[in-house]
Amino acid sequence: MEILAILVAAGRGERLGAGRPKAFIEVGGRSMLAWSAEAFEAVPAVDAIVVVVPEPERARARELLAHVTKLHAIVPGGERRQDSVRAGLAQVPKGFDGIVLVHDAARPFVERAVIEAVLQAARESGAALPVMPVVDTVKRVRDGRVVETVERSELFGAQTPQGFRLSCLTRAYAAADAAGLTVTDEAMALEGLGETVRAVPGSARNRKITTPDDLAWAEDVVRRGGLS
Repeated sequence: MEILAILVAAGRGERLGAGRPKAFIEVGGRSMLAWSAEAFEAVPAVDAIVVVVPEPERARARELLAHVTKLHAIVPGGERRQDSVRAGLAQVPKGFDGIVLVHDAARPFVERAVIEAVLQAARESGAALPVMPVVDTVKRVRDGRVVETVERSELFGAQTPQGFRLSCLTRAYAAADAAGLTVTDEAMALEGLGETVRAVPGSARNRKITTPDDLAWAEDVVRRGGLS
């Protein structure tokens, strides 16, 4: 095994108001978890997939992913994102020091080209993520007042999958824990060590489904694009 994908699906989805974890919500008649797992299944370089879900949803996840031949394990997540990712990393075989791809299962339409670009960059540099440029004018606001317009030429939105050599990621998580730091993505942990994280082009279709508007957009993508 050289390439392992961890799908993080432990989010509660409160902003969607669906009353269940958002990765289990259907888009076009298929759960977002299934969409994401199938995307990684279709990449030949990916050897195995680990899925991290809330403990009560493990049986449901097994049903939804029964057809995924690269499925290695389904494990319960933790309170924080890094706790959930660490639960996935615990399934890595002994002696493995290949590339780990960490992906938000709530990004159901990730494209093969994005996955492969991240994988290639991570192989070359040890760490990589896809990004999209910020297109809106960005204001810094304090106490309800605009205090600054932020130069946006170097501002990008981070996407997933984020790819890392296992030794880099485990070292970064250990440092984050030692510092009492809660990270919002894996690249943030690497940044804390001063490690270089390569950025590759992301995709507008690789959108995270967080709000009802996002969900309506996703349904429209399926309806207009004929995804199957």
